[in-house]
Amino acid sequence: MSITTESELIGMQQASEAAAYTLREMVKYAKPGMTTKELDNYGGQILNDLGAKSAPYVTYGFPGWTCISVNNEFCHGIPSDKTILAEGDLINIDVSAELNGFWSDNGNSFVIGEDLNQHQKLIEASKQILQKAIHNIKGGVRIADIGFLIETEAKKRGYKVIKNLTGHGVGRNLHEEPHEIANYRDRFNLTRFKKNSVVAIETFISTTSTYAETLQDGWTMVGNKGGFMAQHEHTIVVTDGKPIILTEMNEIWN
Repeated sequence: MSITTESELIGMQQASEAAAYTLREMVKYAKPGMTTKELDNYGGQILNDLGAKSAPYVTYGFPGWTCISVNNEFCHGIPSDKTILAEGDLINIDVSAELNGFWSDNGNSFVIGEDLNQHQKLIEASKQILQKAIHNIKGGVRIADIGFLIETEAKKRGYKVIKNLTGHGVGRNLHEEPHEIANYRDRFNLTRFKKNSVVAIETFISTTSTYAETLQDGWTMVGNKGGFMAQHEHTIVVTDGKPIILTEMNEIWN
């Protein structure tokens, strides 16, 4: 969407704070021995208490309030009573929410407890690359140039990007134009970021894979060559200068 009034900005801020607060609290709550369903129910209750709805549930009938992916699962992991979190697991929580007709999206990859499996380096790369990408976005910048920046920064650190997972426009729906904000230079994408538009920028930084494939459950995605992936995501408003980071409350950069 494009922000044209003060009330639209306030609406986006409120929806974004609901999504960001839920994500932050879920990250704090996650611990070894807990099932991903338990963690998801906790997040669902927070959204409910805030008067917000789960965007993937409302939009796609997703079987959970949030997406929780563990270890080799890259994204869209289904919360389950059978998946028990363990010390050192790499986990990704993606929370998208609808509140009063406005939609916002954010995500965070982190380690449960001690970093026993050395995932922190990948996580830090994803966070730093997201920060650099967002601070290079303003009205008129080519979307493909931000993709090039993300892929270049990933390569510098010895990582790859997932080419079929992308950021996207957001606001009045969960997915809007621009439909693809890729993590590589898509030379066929000639579109530019527009001032006052709302977009969800997300990194998909991986150790070995370059594409994500869907498992038989119809939701969970894993790498075409295995390995691990870190994703971090903020919803922002594009301006002429520094973007407004609507989901800053999630504290993924802290």
